[in-house]
Amino acid sequence: MQKQKLIQACSDYLKDKINSLNTIINEVSESSNSESKSSAGDKHETSKAMMQLEIEKLGTQLKEAELQLAEFEKINFNKNFQSIEQGCLVETNKGHFLIASSIGKITVDDQIVFVISSKSPLALAFSGKQQKNKVSFNGIEYSIETIK
Repeated sequence: MQKQKLIQACSDYLKDKINSLNTIINEVSESSNSESKSSAGDKHETSKAMMQLEIEKLGTQLKEAELQLAEFEKINFNKNFQSIEQGCLVETNKGHFLIASSIGKITVDDQIVFVISSKSPLALAFSGKQQKNKVSFNGIEYSIETIK
């Protein structure tokens, strides 16, 4: 698997998430602004307040996504890894893991990769391990095949 292709897929995923949140925020804002005042004033005010709460919630999600992308872009993926740490791609007998950011499952070239945060319990269990080491986590034994 090409690591650069995987990194680009992760970056694209995060950017798409940000774009989607921006689009939704704009749509909710437009809907809120275009809603005409009805004869039931309380109903209208309640509706506007609910839309405002939704915009605030989406704004928080947007800030988190932007922070996640900024942190992802700071990771050094080009290092020559001797042991498992942030930025490396770990191939095990149970699957492939990119230690980077909490993105989840991504498929690149028909290969599933789990993109996990370096602070996640599994990444912490992998941390510092080297090729051919074994890691037992939640009753599953992982055999580390390669570190890229």
